[in-house]
Amino acid sequence: MVRIILVGLGGCGRHWVKNIYPQQQEAQLVAYVDASPESLLRARQDLALPEELCFGSLEQALEQVGCDAVQIATTLPTHIPLALTALRAGKHVLLEKPFAPTLEEAREAIAVAEQQGKLLMINQNYRYSAAVYQVKQLIQDAYFGPVGTVAVDFRRYANAAPRGSNRHYELWQPLLVDMAIHHFDLMRFILDQEPQSISCQTWNPPYSNFVEPPAGSALIQFDGGAVVSYRGSWVSTAPETTWSGDWRLECLEGVISWRSRGYDQADEVIIQPRGKKPLALKVDALAFEDWGGSLQAFVQALQTGTEPACAARHNIHTLAFMLAAVESSTSGKVVQVQAGPETM
Repeated sequence: MVRIILVGLGGCGRHWVKNIYPQQQEAQLVAYVDASPESLLRARQDLALPEELCFGSLEQALEQVGCDAVQIATTLPTHIPLALTALRAGKHVLLEKPFAPTLEEAREAIAVAEQQGKLLMINQNYRYSAAVYQVKQLIQDAYFGPVGTVAVDFRRYANAAPRGSNRHYELWQPLLVDMAIHHFDLMRFILDQEPQSISCQTWNPPYSNFVEPPAGSALIQFDGGAVVSYRGSWVSTAPETTWSGDWRLECLEGVISWRSRGYDQADEVIIQPRGKKPLALKVDALAFEDWGGSLQAFVQALQTGTEPACAARHNIHTLAFMLAAVESSTSGKVVQVQAGPETM
């Protein structure tokens, strides 16, 4: 049993407590931390958390509770300070995306994790879906030959609450940092290619309640030859996509279309040989999917001593991808994506 302290009891942390850990038989939450007394009290009451296991700081929890790992489900500015505290205390860390506000901070955390001999893993939960693995396998097998062009569309309407009433409206680059990072990570994972350059533009429609741009588009060149066009919006009034978005991969001999993470829609993979009719493939669910899949990957990595695909030294490339998109959107220029060499 892997004993874990959870830091952060907002919406994300509550979801872990209520919906994910009850399904996991090999991990146990042994303490709960939130710096806000109000959030801590509300979580204790709503989730029936034992008072003696609730703390106002990670340092207090580490002093009083034995654990193997720390899970961090807090806001982005606190990611690295909390991760460093946990790592220097000799604990493994599962950290929410985005990894860090800057590449320099991410590199520092990676270095400390390696010095301590501890796992630092980033929760990229969108990877853990049956459709994603099936499409990745089709690409690896060159089912339709090499990939040429990829189109990804993400549409959601998260604009209904009054202006100033929703913390989501206040996020830094809400499309690119809060959502597109998932899609960027999926591009790297499915294509097994790394982005070389990105041209990105974001905007804030006049009816938007967001402070910073919630809509955007990008053109991304990958090192294996694939070119991806991306469009995303938190304020779209068009029919909504699933959370993973609608994907179309055009290959030499045909097209692969897919979607996943739809609360009322099953995962879908459709193949269409060039010049022929489309065919929907059977998609078998994974044993652990989404957030549960990420937690299971973390637990298995600790149990087996193997490195998960979302280990921080690999995920820094997704962070570099996201930060390059932000830089391009603010500068109006094409930006080269450079994370630097992976540490060993």
